[in-house]
Amino acid sequence: MEMKLKYAIEGTLLRVELNGDYLEYDDDKIICGLYEAAENEQVRTLDICAEKLERWDSTLLVILFNLKKTARRRQLEINTQSLPAGLRQMLGLAFSVDRKPVGEKPQQTNLLVRVGNWGIGLFADVKKGCSFLHDAWRSFGRFLFGTAVMRRVDFLYALEDCGYKALPIVSLISFMVGLILAFVGAVQLKTFGAEIYVASLVTIGMTRIMGAIMTGIIMAGRTGASYAATIGTMQVNEEIDALKTMGVQVGDFLVLPRMMALVLTMPLLTMWADFMGMLGGGFVGVTMLEVPLRRYWELSVEAISLSNFMVGIFHGFVFGIVIAVCGCYYGIYCGRNADSVGVATTKAVVSAIVWMIIMTGLITIVCEVLGI
Repeated sequence: MEMKLKYAIEGTLLRVELNGDYLEYDDDKIICGLYEAAENEQVRTLDICAEKLERWDSTLLVILFNLKKTARRRQLEINTQSLPAGLRQMLGLAFSVDRKPVGEKPQQTNLLVRVGNWGIGLFADVKKGCSFLHDAWRSFGRFLFGTAVMRRVDFLYALEDCGYKALPIVSLISFMVGLILAFVGAVQLKTFGAEIYVASLVTIGMTRIMGAIMTGIIMAGRTGASYAATIGTMQVNEEIDALKTMGVQVGDFLVLPRMMALVLTMPLLTMWADFMGMLGGGFVGVTMLEVPLRRYWELSVEAISLSNFMVGIFHGFVFGIVIAVCGCYYGIYCGRNADSVGVATTKAVVSAIVWMIIMTGLITIVCEVLGI
């Protein structure tokens, strides 16, 4: 049967007749004409006659939806009683959903309430962090007594990931830092004709603090983010819930191998960063300042002191703990959706860098007091 859509304006009444089948109806000329007729200023009532309507699909529903939307906007009276019950119900559902919901206005609270809420939230975060550190310490204690649920393969995989695989990026960044440190120092030392002391400047700077800091920042962005993303994804997939259901200690199974691997490798990576930084400084000293290679090497060896070297290694050890704790903490307490994994990864990196700076300040103060 031929599909037909008829409409006519009778004074203030727009009469629409639906005849036959409306399956994949796409007569744009008639549809546009109908919409224009509904916009006519004389029209005040809309009457839809569907006694002869047979089969229909969503194309007719879209036409009627737009027509009813125009009628509601212009406050026209509309009669849809002759439409099939199913079609009327679907139209009702289409208009029952607010497509532009109004956001709830935030409640205005006074300063005292906001400060109180901030304090309560801070206390909850501190309590949660202390609980995580306590669980991590207990996991390490169980490892010492041989009762920890930690697979050797997990530890070796984590050791490989934050070990030799991190050497290329650590080498490149440390070499460039040593090179930049030597170049900046040479610019000032040239004023006094003391370019030869660039070797001492680079050696002391890299071994005492710069090597450890650059390694820590690199590993925070590389390994700390990886820990947060991996464990956070397990949280989203409910794998951590499965481990708890089976009675497996999450701290032993997930946190302990990663923390031990990073704590063991950070001092070694720090030593390698010290060497690469000295190599970068030597490149500037030999090629740009024309310091003899042998003399530069002798000055570098003379500048190395055990106290500076051990302070740098201790920095690396502390940074390893900080990065592992931040990465695993935000992974364990990640939300249940994909966006939460990204948020946890970002927080892990930012928190690790902030806490590394704080620990650097504390260690520097202690070393100053002790005269190290």
